[in-house]
Amino acid sequence: MKTRVLKAAFIFTIAAGFFMIVSAVGHRETPLQEATTDNLFAAMHGEAFAYAKYMLYAGHARKAGNEYLARLFENSANTEHIAEEARLAGLVGSDEDSLKDAVKGESYEVETMYREFSEKAASAGDSAVAKQFEEIRQDEMKHRDAFSAALGQPKQ
Repeated sequence: MKTRVLKAAFIFTIAAGFFMIVSAVGHRETPLQEATTDNLFAAMHGEAFAYAKYMLYAGHARKAGNEYLARLFENSANTEHIAEEARLAGLVGSDEDSLKDAVKGESYEVETMYREFSEKAASAGDSAVAKQFEEIRQDEMKHRDAFSAALGQPKQ
């Protein structure tokens, strides 16, 4: 059950974060200081995770019959937006830049992050988590490949 919740939280976080980031527009004309950019990205990660977590809490509360608590979590989740931080960081640029960044991020997750997470979980004896990390890694591989293929496609 925990692994399903972890996977759901992770997928929901990524999807919600991606949706909100994509809705942000424009690059900054003047570059930000590195510390400022780091803080903006930390804020976006925190907000995206809070959004996903609160939506999971809302779903659990609703299943338990507590509609008031479900709405409280949903209302709070809906204030956890990252679009403004993404805009300030100049995160979204051209479609080609976005695809290249997506390929880079997915490649890191496939080749390094989830591979290492799975290996470490397996060596710690947490085989269910290791298997889950490997399943997520396979999903990320599909994302990377789709983004890579889109790079070579003409505008539709």
